[in-house]
Amino acid sequence: MLQFTYYGHACFLINTGKEKILFDPFLTDNPLAAVKAEEVDCSYMLISHAHSDHFADAPSIAVRTGAEVVAVPEVAALFPGHSVHFHTMNIGGSYSFPFGKVTMVNAVHSCGAPGGHACGWIIRFNGGCTLYSAGDTALTADMELWGKQYKIDYAVLPIGDNFTMGPDDACRAASMLRARFVIPVHYNTWPVIVQDPEKFQHMTETKTSSRVLIVHPGGSAALDG
Repeated sequence: MLQFTYYGHACFLINTGKEKILFDPFLTDNPLAAVKAEEVDCSYMLISHAHSDHFADAPSIAVRTGAEVVAVPEVAALFPGHSVHFHTMNIGGSYSFPFGKVTMVNAVHSCGAPGGHACGWIIRFNGGCTLYSAGDTALTADMELWGKQYKIDYAVLPIGDNFTMGPDDACRAASMLRARFVIPVHYNTWPVIVQDPEKFQHMTETKTSSRVLIVHPGGSAALDG
């Protein structure tokens, strides 16, 4: 059983019971942050891209915790060199970590690091659960392929619009991905991305076979395979 803890915006932690995997830490200047950056502990850190709302606290947390940072090389180059442990990957590549197999997949978004590429993740955890973390992305036909290729149990999708896909496209993504559950993120941090997660839940559960799991900042949910 995995534990998903939502820290706000696009930042969340997966606890496998042995490893703690942190995604896109943006806490210090996040008005919805449920925890301070200095309170977060992790053994791995997955960074989708280098925009400040996904990257801002990553260097300080990586240095303090000694977490292994997984990112494209251009994003890894933004960290302080000798004090951080890296595992660089690129789009389409997979690697088996102690907690499971990670595949870096395409995200349709700018990167924030010169020459870099924004990404998402498909993680097949050792216990059998498969999670897709979209990062920041537009709706893309790739999702149809991933839905056929992987049995996706949980899809963590942005719904805020403006910078990413909004609720309508996230609903379409849920259908294309064939996800059992969708966890909405990347909304309500600022006025420009205000959305109603309950409306998204109703739309998605009406139009698709996916169930929507709303986790508020500071909240947790148990994920099974």
